[in-house]
Amino acid sequence: MAYVVTENCIKCKYQDCVEVCPVDCFYEGENFLVINPDECIECGVCEPECPAEAIVPDSDPAAAPWVEIARQFAPQWPNITRKGEVPADAESWKGKAGKKDLLSPKPGH
Repeated sequence: MAYVVTENCIKCKYQDCVEVCPVDCFYEGENFLVINPDECIECGVCEPECPAEAIVPDSDPAAAPWVEIARQFAPQWPNITRKGEVPADAESWKGKAGKKDLLSPKPGH
């Protein structure tokens, strides 16, 4: 099972997960990260590192729509291997529901 970034990451984008990934399978959008499901080795080290609790196994029912989002954006967005700047208002978005419509398709820095 691969791991998937879900809605909780939108506008938070803490990136702690990126620092621990042994295969560098994270890709950065403007306000969201995705894990390339074809590169993920299913080690799970990223899941507990996420302060927003946005990472789940792809077997989790909450993961279903996010697997397709990852497949769509991983080839379009730049690979990220180090933690970058966290959005200044990340903490105010942490834990908020209903953020899917706020997902930007633009690539990150």
